[in-house]
Amino acid sequence: MTAAECASSDFFQFFRSWISDPLRVAAIAPSGESLARVMTQAIGPSDGPVLELGAGTGAFTKALLARGVRENDMTLVEYGSDFMRMLQFRYPHARVLWMDASQLAQHELFDGAPVGAVVSGLPLLSMSPRKVMAILSGAFKYLRAGGAFYQFTYGPRCPVPRPILDRLGLKAVRVGGTVRNLPPASVYRITRRPPIGRSRPLSETSDEPS
Repeated sequence: MTAAECASSDFFQFFRSWISDPLRVAAIAPSGESLARVMTQAIGPSDGPVLELGAGTGAFTKALLARGVRENDMTLVEYGSDFMRMLQFRYPHARVLWMDASQLAQHELFDGAPVGAVVSGLPLLSMSPRKVMAILSGAFKYLRAGGAFYQFTYGPRCPVPRPILDRLGLKAVRVGGTVRNLPPASVYRITRRPPIGRSRPLSETSDEPS
């Protein structure tokens, strides 16, 4: 199958999934290469293991491989059974898990907290606050010190509400965006807040009030 045929197949697979469950998929097309580059631009081989949530057709997975992350350092979480089987076929050396990302904390996916980065393709804006909290708290259970959670959104602000960030002791910083995606998207890096009394780097800017 050529690259064009593969992209066309992914689009129709994504569109069918959106038709059957628009709240879960929340987009009519898979993420494009431009968004995938922005999502993964700060991630490299030293960040492995990497946890990917809502991996879909593997657009971010492909970008992570291009950044040098080893396939066997990837754990891909996907709730859609069709997408899950597609991921198993395309990335046979990755660990592909068929599960709801809100159940992360209920499992022991890793021994301790070795994960250097979490890449999320989940439609957080269409989820309840309780589910968003479960996803974030579960992901940060596995994130090592200094690790980051990357989330994109089609909205004008961070898709994680400030009260949830405050409750979990997290901060969100917009790290980029692209208009070359359908629809245009922004990317946020979510990290643990530093201890009280420790100032954050001047180079960091956030559109979230401090």
